[in-house]
Amino acid sequence: MFDFTSQARRRTGPRGHVDPLLLIALLGLVGIGVVMVASSSIAVADSQHLGPFYYLKRHLVFLALGLVAAGVALRTEMKLLETYAFPLLALAFVLLVAVFVPHLGMRINGARRWLNLLVTSFQPVEAVKLILVIYVASYLVRHRESVENRFMGLFKPVMVAGLIVLLLLAQPDFGSATLVIAVTIAMVWLGGARPIFLFLMGLPLMPLLYIAATGESYRMKRLTSFMDPWKDPFNDGFQLTQSLMAIGRGEWTGVGLGSSVLKLSYLPEAHTDFIFAVIGEELGLAGVLLVIGLFALAVGRGLRMGLKGVEANRPFAAYVAFGTSLMLAMQAIVSVGVNLGALPTKGLTLPLISYGGSSMVLTCAMAGVLLRATFEINRAIDARQTNRRLGAVADGATAGNDAPEREAVAA
Repeated sequence: MFDFTSQARRRTGPRGHVDPLLLIALLGLVGIGVVMVASSSIAVADSQHLGPFYYLKRHLVFLALGLVAAGVALRTEMKLLETYAFPLLALAFVLLVAVFVPHLGMRINGARRWLNLLVTSFQPVEAVKLILVIYVASYLVRHRESVENRFMGLFKPVMVAGLIVLLLLAQPDFGSATLVIAVTIAMVWLGGARPIFLFLMGLPLMPLLYIAATGESYRMKRLTSFMDPWKDPFNDGFQLTQSLMAIGRGEWTGVGLGSSVLKLSYLPEAHTDFIFAVIGEELGLAGVLLVIGLFALAVGRGLRMGLKGVEANRPFAAYVAFGTSLMLAMQAIVSVGVNLGALPTKGLTLPLISYGGSSMVLTCAMAGVLLRATFEINRAIDARQTNRRLGAVADGATAGNDAPEREAVAA
């Protein structure tokens, strides 16, 4: 006998789809990044006699590699990432230790944060951010009851984050270390951990972060100069004063695309750390609100899909959506805060917008993982709705088949 139910399931089975608003927001940020890197890097490249579009060409190459990485991530099942979470974590530690190996690790501006890949350099922390999200998400799935009810249930993820922080501070990379701690605590809290347990677990890390922040004179200057950059505008406060002047010149609608003055060798790192200031100068408050709005849309949709994933019983995809959204949000907040003088200088780029090699490639990969998580969550929701419809159809068919029997009995 022909099985209409199985045929209907094949025709109307769960199809899944990425969140369209999230995709639009991410593509919008990438598009703005291409335009602003082109605008902000011309003077830098020309002063280095590299040709006006040197950094733009490299940015497009890294973006192409990032889109490939995002495509691979989008085709990778969440189950596979969950299965290999621990080997990926081991790889993260290997990468962080490798920067201290002579001839393999590179020292730039006094920091060991890069690996020498001959044709280019690679910053391991960009991969570690994504790997940490995957590991913590898998841990929350495997030990959910322990995380919710026991103090020691938080020990392992916090210990892992603490070890990563130690390696980052040794490089040193205080900005990324702060990001790692913040995202780990936020993910564990979303996983159901009690706030008092988080406070007690994170308490020993506070003195460590304080010592790291104040242990070197240049870090102490960063912590103090941002509160009053005009006190020493040509030395410690130089970066911030130039950034504030650039943003102030933009007013409501900006001075016009390509017309920035501060990017002409006045504003340091105009195409990387301080690209937001160039956006403010050339596009004004309108451009600033557009960028912040796109980040808010992307992060909001990611967190919303994470909530839907919890409801649809897809906890790993949900926690990955939470973690990647939080990582994107916190890095953007820090970058914007530094440019506006609300936070000390951290050396973090603006995700998907700033010029960068490994940062662009791995941020695109993170975006691909986030899109994959939304795909599987939507697929689970569609499967649940399909099963309900098929159940209703089957109940109706059963009731219809029973009707002749009831009539015969009545006769």
